[in-house]
This record gives sequence, C-alpha cells and structure tokens, in this order.
Amino acid sequence: MPTASVPTPAPRRDLRRLGRSGLAVTTVGLGCNNLGRSNAVTSTFEGSREVVHAALDAGVTFFDTADNYGARPGLSEEFLGRALGSRRDEVVIATKFGMPVRGLNGPDYRARGSRRYVMKAVEGSLQRMGTDHIDLYQFHTPDDETPIDETLAALDDLVRQGKVRYVGHSNRSGWQIADAEHVARAAGTTRFVSSQSHYNLVDRRAELEVLPAAAAYGLGVLPYFPLANGLLTGKYTGDVRPQDSRLVRNKPELLETAPWEALARLHTFCLERGVTELQVAFGWLLSHPQVTSVIAGATRPEQIAQNADAATWVPSSDDLAALDEIFPPAPKVALF
Repeated sequence: MPTASVPTPAPRRDLRRLGRSGLAVTTVGLGCNNLGRSNAVTSTFEGSREVVHAALDAGVTFFDTADNYGARPGLSEEFLGRALGSRRDEVVIATKFGMPVRGLNGPDYRARGSRRYVMKAVEGSLQRMGTDHIDLYQFHTPDDETPIDETLAALDDLVRQGKVRYVGHSNRSGWQIADAEHVARAAGTTRFVSSQSHYNLVDRRAELEVLPAAAAYGLGVLPYFPLANGLLTGKYTGDVRPQDSRLVRNKPELLETAPWEALARLHTFCLERGVTELQVAFGWLLSHPQVTSVIAGATRPEQIAQNADAATWVPSSDDLAALDEIFPPAPKVALF
C-alpha cells in the first residue's frame, strides 16, 4: 500500500552554539511576534503557517516566541505549534514568560518570576504549542517583586523535570546579568545561557554592558530589532516613507528622530560594496563573537529567504571600521 509522503528537511543554515551551552541554533531566527498579530498578513493561522513553512524551507530552524505575542496573549504560541505539527523535532523553540498576559496564566500578583507563576506559565506554553518540552525558556523582563534565586530555583526544577532544556533571559542590564550568574553559581542551580537584547547598528547601547557581561559569563546574545524597526532595510530615506509601511502607521515618531545622514552614508557604503542594507545589518551583528543568532520577524514568506541570505555577508576589518565611523559606538560613561 502507498506510504504517506514525509517532508524533506531543508539543509540547515549556519549553526552556532548558544554561548558556552550545548544548544546550537541557526544564525538567523524567526521572531514570531507577528504570528497572530492584528492587522498583519499573519493575523490568520493560514498566513502564519506560510511564514513558518517558508522558514523551514529556507533552513531557518530557530523560532522565538513569547506567551504575550499575538492579538491575544498565547496566540503566537498556538499558531507556531500548529504550523510546526509533526516537524517539531526539526526545530529549536524558544519562548518567554514574565510580561503581562491579561490573566492567561492566572493571577500574577505582579510577581511573574515567582515559583507559583513560573510553574503555571510553562504548563500553558507547553499546552499551547503542543509539545512536551521547550528548548529555550526565557525570563522576558526583570521582576522587582521576586528574588532572582526563587526564579532560578523554579527554572532549575523545570530543567530537571525535562520540561525545559535551557534557560535564558531578556532585557537585562549588565549588573542584573552578573547577579543572576553569581546567584546560580552559589546555589548550584541551572544558569542562564542567553541574553536577548535590543541591538542594531542604529542603537549600540548593548555594547556598554550586555555584550561584555555575555562574554564574561558565556552567554549567547540574541539581538532583537536587528533592522531598527525597518530603518536599516533601505526602503526609508529622509524623503521616501512608504505610506503602507508599519513604521509609518504605528511608529511615526521614529521617522522624525531617525539618523538620516548616517543612513544615507550607509546606502553609499552598500553601493560601493555591492551589498544590501539588509546584508550589512545582519552581517555586522554576526561579526560580534557574542552574537549567536539574529532574531528577525517576518509577515511574508519572501522576507524569510531575504533574511536568511543576508546573514551570509561577512564584513572585513575595513568594513567594520567604516561602519564605526557611520554609526559610532555608544559613548562609555567614566566611572571615576
């Protein structure tokens, strides 16, 4: 009798280990904040499934979501799990907890790092994604109400139970990264292996604390907003602003404060080297040894292929020096 056809996995893109951990992920990850997002092509399951399958076809196997993503909390996780279906074991799934989710995980008492809340949140994410484990479970934002040792102890239990493979965090300052590392070492609990932070050519503040802390403690950095909300795509200039773009619709204030002179110089830089702004944005981030994977969102399948291909450009030392002149590093503050 005929056998059912099985999808042939696409060759994986370049893999990097996440910090000093044993977890390897593709150098470009799909940011799933657009899955189930209102007023987007991916607001429907069908639209989201197209993007997820396009990522698989392009060899992108690292998917980053969160329990607060979607038109309603949890919807992105639901769409991702359904879209992956039987191909779940081909990918690395990262999700997050700790942001307000309108009661999705029950009352949080503003202590979303508490043992009670973490245990509830992970069960919800597992159920919504239809999986028995999460490859990378990330603490989305600091919780001032809960001591970090309580959160780490809860995460350690989840790792020991097999529900979570590795743990990471997001939106932490240098001292918070160091504090979590030393608390985990002292208690003998699972240590964070990644730090997801806002980082791109336009906004280089992560170089002040996050990258040095990541290097010191063996964390892999996962930049989000790698294209600076679209400013680094090349489709915006001081005079050209597509009216149907999300930046024009949702964040017009960024267009008023954008560094147009630097962006114009970047365009010249790209023309001289025969590369695109997209390639420079991704290649520059991946030139930093602390950066493991660039998290990029997409609403159309063709954007996935463009993002994946962009990561193949490797800047020379001269290229990096020229980019430093165009987008200078954030100034360091003297301590004495």
